Parts: sequence; structure tokens; C-alpha cells
Amino acid sequence: MRYFLVAAALAVSVSMAPQATQAETIFGALAKAYENNSELNSARAGVRVQDENVALARSGYRPRIQSTAGITNSWSESSAVGVGVTSASFGVEISQSIFDGFQTGNNVRAATSGVLAQRENLRNTEQNVLFDTAQAYMDVLQNRQIAVLRQRNLAFLDEQVRAAQARFDVGEGTRTDVEQAKATRAAAQAQLEAARAAALSSAAVYRQLTGSEPDNLQAASALSKGMPGSLQSAQSVAFAEHPAIMVNNHLVDSGLFSVKAAEGAFLPQVGLSASVGRSYTSRTAGGGSFTGNSASIGAQVTVPIYQGGQASANVRQKKEQLGQARINVDVARDQVRAAVASAWTQLQASRAAVSANQETLRASRLALDGVVQERDVGQRTTLDVLNAQADVLSAQIAMVQAERDVVVSSYALRSATGRLTARSLGLRVALHDPKEHFDAVQDKWFGLRTPDGR
Repeated sequence: MRYFLVAAALAVSVSMAPQATQAETIFGALAKAYENNSELNSARAGVRVQDENVALARSGYRPRIQSTAGITNSWSESSAVGVGVTSASFGVEISQSIFDGFQTGNNVRAATSGVLAQRENLRNTEQNVLFDTAQAYMDVLQNRQIAVLRQRNLAFLDEQVRAAQARFDVGEGTRTDVEQAKATRAAAQAQLEAARAAALSSAAVYRQLTGSEPDNLQAASALSKGMPGSLQSAQSVAFAEHPAIMVNNHLVDSGLFSVKAAEGAFLPQVGLSASVGRSYTSRTAGGGSFTGNSASIGAQVTVPIYQGGQASANVRQKKEQLGQARINVDVARDQVRAAVASAWTQLQASRAAVSANQETLRASRLALDGVVQERDVGQRTTLDVLNAQADVLSAQIAMVQAERDVVVSSYALRSATGRLTARSLGLRVALHDPKEHFDAVQDKWFGLRTPDGR
């Protein structure tokens, strides 16, 4: 049966898609999705955006330098004498925070935890994209195989129509036999068109995910390496590694540091400041001008007393957000537990369905052969043959679907445990490392260009 399905896949690939010089494997499709998928590339950009929050938070440690310049012209009249005054000034001011109630330090820690959470979001997106790609790959194979089966079924029914008409012409059959065969053939033609449409639709999804056409796809097998041996071990792995749980763990850390940063607004603030300046004044009446220089340096201590309730509300809000983040950890664990159980049971059911459908297909083929022989000697009708052929076709399609479900379920289980990544699958791609961008920008003091030169 497996050799038949492989042959069917190759036949459909030739009939429904341009020929390629090299067959595509499911791992090749996953590699293309990893490199080309727009959703995954968007998630990578999201991590880079989050990286800059650390640089923004670190800016609180650094001095602020600004320059000011101004010029004014004024005119006044007294005792019929007009006096014009021109004043100009230029200065540079420097301020440096010495102590801000630990706000900057906690903001940096919160931003860093946010970066780690975003990286886990990226890993989750990577898993989803790779699973969707594996599913699309198998859907293309399945729908093309079904189209081949329905094409062969139509050819069989064409022969039955011809045979029924021939028997009717020689008086051995009835008009009913002919019309029943024609009706079944017409229904089969409609089903073939639907199968072809489904194949084209699944090919479009594949192209969306990988950026290429599904040409000459090879048959795929279920994942076996690195798969859990039991439901309990699968759940243990998922609780320890699934990115959906890790995201919320990092968000809890970020929320905790955000609360501490908000509480820092109640503590004293200490800063240093210095400035230098030069001014120039000129009078139009009576002549004379004056040029002066100034410089100052000092320290300031600010002790907050009452801020209108804003700081208190901010702390309460951050605490509620922290509580929500902790609840979301439990929500994620429940969702992962359900996903693992569903994927595990689906995989077991699919494997059982393959065995059952193999026996069903074998029996239905034997039954069809027997019915055809009995019809030829007048013991069965054309309708009996058509029904037996329908049973064979149903068994063939069920077999194709069951084999597809085994492969997809194995990828679903791998995804549910948090291990459906390019690294764990050993895909032949250049692995994306979000830490490279983080290291390039986290302590950047100045510069408008991004690390990639934009």
C-alpha cells in the first residue's frame, strides 16, 4: 500500500505541477519557511524593536548635555530719546543623575526581561510557522494523492459505463444499469474537480508559508528522533521548555522590576548640574556694550512629598499587571497541557487508523474483485460493482488521510513540547541569533544607524 501511495504522489506531482530537477523534502520545505516566511521575519524584527528598550532604560545612567542660544532686540523711548538694546547669550548645560530611587536600574532589568520574553515569542512563532509548513506540505501530498485516486476512479467508472452499455446493446443488461453507471460517473467527475481545487488551494498555502511552489514533493515520514516516550514525559518537557510558558515567566520578572521602579518615585532624587555661558549687550543710544561670562556647578536633592496621587496609582497599576502576569503563567501551562494531551492522543489514534485502514483496503479490494466476477456471470448487478468500487475508493482515501495525520500529529506533538525549532530539527539553515543585535545596541551611547546599516 505504501508503494502505491508513493507512486500516486509522484504521478500527481507530474500531472499537476512543473517538473523540478530535484525532489523537495519536508525538511527542505521547513528550511525555506525558516528563511523566507514573512511572519517569522516580522517576529524577528519585533525582537530587535524590544532590544532598544534596554538602551532606552540605560540612558538614565548617562548625562544630559544641551546648549542654548538666544538673541533679543528691545527698544524704549524716554524724553524723546530712543534707546535700542541688543542682547545675545550662549551657554552649555550638563546634568547628571546620581541617585533616582533605583528607578533606572529596575527599568533596565525590566527591559531585559522584556527582551527575553520577546525572544520566547519569536521561538513560539518559529514553532507555529514550522508546524504550519509541515501541515501544508502534507496537505499538498494528501490532496494530490486524493486527486490521483479520484482520477483513477473516474477511469474505472468510464469502463463500467462502457461495459454496461455494451451489455445493454446485446440484451444482457438493463437501461437502469447504464443510467446508474452514468450517474455515478457524473458524481465522480464533480468529486475529481473538487479534489483538484483542494490540491491547488493547499499549494497556495504552501507557497504563502515557504515562498516557493510545491514542486515534486517527496513522501514524508513521522518524526521519531527526540519524541517523548509517554504522555507524562511529554508534559514534563513542555512545562520546562515550551516558549508560551517561558514568555509569561519572563513577563513576571519584568512586572516585578516595573513595580520596584514605580516605587522608586517615592525616594529622594540626587543630581549634579553644571553650566557655562557668555552674554553680550549693546545699546544704540549713548553707546556702550557689555560682555559677561558665567559658570556654575551644583548638586540638587529632591524629596517627593505629594504628587497628586499619580505615583501611588502607578505603583498600584504595576502591581495589578504583575498579578495578571502570574495568572497568565497558569493559563499558559493549562493550554500547553491540553495541547500536549491532544497531540499525543491524536498521534496514537492516527497510528491505529493506519493499521485499521490497511486491513479495510485489503478486504475492500478483494470484495471488489469478487463482485466484478459475480457480475460477469450474472449473479451481481452493475450497482453492486459501483458500490464495491466506492468502498475501495473510500478505503484508499481514508488510508491517505490516516498516513497524513500520523505525520502531522508527530509534528504537532513536537510543537506542543516546545521542541519544533530549526535547531532541534537540524535544518540546514543559518540559524538566526537574536543575541547578536542585542549585544550591538544594548549599551550604544549614540548613532542613528541600525546594526545592519539602515
